[in-house]
Amino acid sequence: MKAWFAAPWLELLGSALVVLGAALCALDVARGDTVLTLYLLRYRAKLERSVRLLFLPHSASKIIAGQAVALLACSALTLWSREVLTLGLVALAVCGPSLYLSRKRKEHIKRLEAQTDALIMGLANALKTVPSPVGAFTQVVEVLPNPMRLEVDRLLRELRVGTTLEQAILNMSARLKSADLDTALSSVLIGLQVGGNLPQVLESSAAAIREMNRLQGVVRTKTAESRAQLWVLGVFPFAICFALLCIDRDYFQPLQTTIVGTICVTVAMTFWFGSLLTARKILKVDL
Repeated sequence: MKAWFAAPWLELLGSALVVLGAALCALDVARGDTVLTLYLLRYRAKLERSVRLLFLPHSASKIIAGQAVALLACSALTLWSREVLTLGLVALAVCGPSLYLSRKRKEHIKRLEAQTDALIMGLANALKTVPSPVGAFTQVVEVLPNPMRLEVDRLLRELRVGTTLEQAILNMSARLKSADLDTALSSVLIGLQVGGNLPQVLESSAAAIREMNRLQGVVRTKTAESRAQLWVLGVFPFAICFALLCIDRDYFQPLQTTIVGTICVTVAMTFWFGSLLTARKILKVDL
């Protein structure tokens, strides 16, 4: 691995390029309206939206500042250790917050989907005693668990600033982008616009959502072993290559220095990637 920095002049050139790149980036940011500044503004807006949707106390500015510090530290570690593998820390510093927020977003949606039945049944029971749908939302928000309580509370705050109930429900659906929640919220909207026995409609919708959740649980149970095999298929080749590389650093040199080796690696990676796509398509069961 240290062959990457084998020549002293390459080391000096790399250090100079890093310093020059950092100086140019700082100069572009100081000038204001540049491509880098616009990218940072878009990235900051994306982080701010993700943090706001997840009800997190952090701010986008603090996350970007932490990324900058981590990026400088990882870059310095790479230059000091002269190891290619430390470049993975640089990539982690760049992509880590976005990946973390994306994962938290998926967990947030899953928890909301698990609480959809509680929301619909709570609204149905509240409408039996409170004639107003807005009053029903106000009454049910006190008994809902988080994060559903936070989402309904945001809906009620929109109502207080003049948004109609239909538009607030549509905004909630657009924010969450979940098929299960869209089904539940659509039943509420249809009941509000068409009329009729809304509590009975909501109870029927809740029963259908429970049945869908039960069927999805059956599918997850039946495909659990296959999904585990998919993870093994994706990770095992890299684990074997890493183990062989630790035993002998020159073990894969013929694959890197010869045309035949390059062709073999390309074909192997193509088949590996194709097997992952095929297995993922097989395991993706739509109800």
